[in-house]
Amino acid sequence: MDTSNKIVRYGLKKAFGYLERDPEENLPKLMDWVDRFVPEGDRGFPVQRAAFRKVIEDPDCALHRLVYRVFTETDKDVLKATFENFIINGNLVGWPRQEELREEYGCNIPWALLLDPTSACNLHCTGCWAAEYGNKLNLSFDEIDSIITQGKELGVYIYIYTGGEPLVRKDDLIALCRKHSDCQFLCFTNATLIDEEFANALLDVKNFIPAISVEGFESATDGRRGPGTYQKVVKAMALLKSKKLPFGISCCYTSQNFESISSDEYFDQMVEWGASFVWYFHYMPVGNDAVPGLLPTPEQREYMYRKIREARTTKAIFAMDFQNDGEFVGGCIAGGRRYLHINAGGDCDPCVFIHYSNANIRDMSLLDVLRSPIFMAYHDGQPFNDNHLMPCPMLENPDKLREMVERTGAHSTDLQSPESVEHLCEKCREYAHNWEPAAERLWECSCQRKRERQTEAGAEGHKLAV
Repeated sequence: MDTSNKIVRYGLKKAFGYLERDPEENLPKLMDWVDRFVPEGDRGFPVQRAAFRKVIEDPDCALHRLVYRVFTETDKDVLKATFENFIINGNLVGWPRQEELREEYGCNIPWALLLDPTSACNLHCTGCWAAEYGNKLNLSFDEIDSIITQGKELGVYIYIYTGGEPLVRKDDLIALCRKHSDCQFLCFTNATLIDEEFANALLDVKNFIPAISVEGFESATDGRRGPGTYQKVVKAMALLKSKKLPFGISCCYTSQNFESISSDEYFDQMVEWGASFVWYFHYMPVGNDAVPGLLPTPEQREYMYRKIREARTTKAIFAMDFQNDGEFVGGCIAGGRRYLHINAGGDCDPCVFIHYSNANIRDMSLLDVLRSPIFMAYHDGQPFNDNHLMPCPMLENPDKLREMVERTGAHSTDLQSPESVEHLCEKCREYAHNWEPAAERLWECSCQRKRERQTEAGAEGHKLAV
């Protein structure tokens, strides 16, 4: 680590210490320190810092309530570790390194890596693509350790476990947290394996945050995941909350459940459970046995678009929509642009939902994976649509995925029932056609609001200058 990074780390850690005394008074001071030490220009995340400052200075803002809930209801040592690993390492230190290497190698360098430690799962949920993988494959401890070590050399400090059920390997995951204490780990989990011993281990390592899959209320969750699952999950969340451990929730919305999991009652329930964030994922018709009828209609997707944005202004939980938030991240983030996925067999997929590749981490370095044919096709093709409400090369632009797979010779990495790219893309064609008019209308409204904000900001700047 160079001297400037050491100074940044020291200054921000020192400033963070003031928060223990009085978060309400000292959080704005921490932002002053951040502004002082971050790089100039886009590498210093000026838009994001301005947005966060606005939140912490507005006591009537729902996210203001969330920020101070997190700072007052989270174990102080866990909070410090998360701040250092996620904010300092993962962004202020890691991002400039990633940008440097993107320029040097002419390929995507990710912000985060998704890993399947195992294909095993203690549940068999209806419609889960991971369930099709069976339960015989694992990335060894040494393989995951090597992936993380290589990732850190590229400036990557954020690692997200998927599966299978990652907590089948909980002992190894905790050991990796200890070995890579400078990284932040997140895990998508069904939570049924979270117990007192594991919660205490999370307090010990401090750098592991669960994102718990819940389908809504009890009948919906048990209907998909099996009788009694909901109560086990609620018990796990109560345990995490009692230990002051941060966690989030993961929800997949379909044509059948979109209203219930976006209702005010459900948002209020997630806040009561103690969740700090919620990931909403659009149903993807991946796999030979997928059900296209579960794809939301254009009206249902637009409903989710509006409800999640509304919740950000009214509910004290940070809600993210993997599909509809493409406008905030410049479209598709897969293919290593911001993340990639490595399955339990070592295959490196451009996306957690798109299982076609010609790269395996057991045969090549992580950097070589990012320079492999399918990943370079993503790099050269992004964004796949100038309208970032149609970001995906599969769901909204299926001809582009098919062309990339055929041109690069990528093969299906589905470990149980390989699906042809023609079969997958054909399921998306009608959906893409139907969504396009709504996406164009919403995109134009979004662009108009952005132009108005820029005009207002320019007028304000001129006024101050005068």
